[in-house]
Amino acid sequence: MDRFSIIVGDITCSDAEAIVNAANTTLLGGSGVDGAIHRAAGPELLAECRTLGGCETGQAKLTAGYRLQAKYVLHTPGPIWRGGGHGEAALLASCYRSCLTLSAERGIRTVDFPSISTGVYRYPLPQAATVALKAIMDFLAEHDLPERVRMVCHTEDAAQVYRQTWNFWYAESKTDRM
Repeated sequence: MDRFSIIVGDITCSDAEAIVNAANTTLLGGSGVDGAIHRAAGPELLAECRTLGGCETGQAKLTAGYRLQAKYVLHTPGPIWRGGGHGEAALLASCYRSCLTLSAERGIRTVDFPSISTGVYRYPLPQAATVALKAIMDFLAEHDLPERVRMVCHTEDAAQVYRQTWNFWYAESKTDRM
């Protein structure tokens, strides 16, 4: 399956039809990826987000991309890491599934994800990579859209964790996927 890849880059410069914002529940901007996307998209994004009434953790909402190259932004609040015993994995998987479902429903062909919840929400990267890759690969195995999904890591170190996780879980069938 050549629909998924792991890259290093700045998600705000993505050429995907939609990018995912690792948002907070207010959808009104924050730090990390959320702040960077809001800054790059311009004040129109904040104005539209104010009309959405926030978003529950694990769900997703769609806005225009405004000044971004991406036509759309999928906003999804990830879980805050509290040790792993408070449903964090289920909520994180739901973030990825909700974004992919909304993309498929809207006919969006290409989606780029950041590593949700691994910044200020402190979700451990190896565990987050496992949850993210499973949710994405399971969805792609059952749906035609989106046609391309990329994990856009901000650093080479983060990309390496995703690649190692990929190799661990998908090595046997990896040759036709990456």
